[in-house]
Amino acid sequence: MKQQHFSIKRQAFIADSLQESEDLADSSGTTARVKSKSTPRPDEKTALCAALGRAEKALLALQQDDGYWSFELEADCTITAEYILMMHFMDEIDNALQTRLARYIRNRQSASDGWPLYTDGGFDMSCSVKAYYALKLAGDSADDAHMIRARNAILKRGGAARSNVFTRITLALFRQVPWRAVPFIPAEIMLLPRWFPFHISKVSYWSRTVMVPLFILCTLKPEARNPHRIDISELFTTPADDEKHYFRIDSPLNRLFLLVDRSAKFLEPLIPRRLRQHAIRKAEQWFTRRLNGSGGLGAIFPAMVNALEALACLGYG
Repeated sequence: MKQQHFSIKRQAFIADSLQESEDLADSSGTTARVKSKSTPRPDEKTALCAALGRAEKALLALQQDDGYWSFELEADCTITAEYILMMHFMDEIDNALQTRLARYIRNRQSASDGWPLYTDGGFDMSCSVKAYYALKLAGDSADDAHMIRARNAILKRGGAARSNVFTRITLALFRQVPWRAVPFIPAEIMLLPRWFPFHISKVSYWSRTVMVPLFILCTLKPEARNPHRIDISELFTTPADDEKHYFRIDSPLNRLFLLVDRSAKFLEPLIPRRLRQHAIRKAEQWFTRRLNGSGGLGAIFPAMVNALEALACLGYG
């Protein structure tokens, strides 16, 4: 019965898709060239039917006998690694939990020798750098076979300096890269007027919950406690302090943003102390008002980590 239901749905989807394509091709002002591209050929219809049939069969094979689907809800190893990094930032290490988290990360090292963002995905630099650092914090030796493979994969692709901004901020907090390796994102962003090209109300709630505590961290630049003083200098092709190319310049717009960023960093010492304190207080009030009863923020783990570390930086117990 459910097989028949899915077949009917699939046929209806194909018919709707083809009709939309034909409607687009026949709309006024559309050139013959666009029409020929938009109208599927018979072999394309056959390929579409075959692909949908395979997808239907795969989904039905995973359906439980009483009609529902059940899958494990999990994230990539970035989240697992960030938990270990958080414990070492705060010097609040649950060794039993850390052992389990490290085992999880090890078990998900991929055939690329690094870590992907999804099952069977390709190598991801930022996830791999965080996973490697987390494992080293958890006690894995840089000479272990899995660590050598991961390190070689990272270095082959340009090293940790090629990781994304969020990863480089984490590395800056652990003093693995200089603060010039990250963009200038001060707490004064909270004071920008709504008409300004960038304002926190113009980005998604997810982004706001992650960014606002991060403004405080990037303004005050605390140092992770890192009780065992673990470093990952071996992941850089050029020593982190000597690296000159943390930001790619591949367009005039990139060059302009980099110029603005460097100018703002140069002028940062001129920001009045009272203005800075006001901005930090406004950022603090913004996210503390949004913490729910269990201490969460937006149901987003990176936002919660940033909030916890910002609160510690501000002197909360």
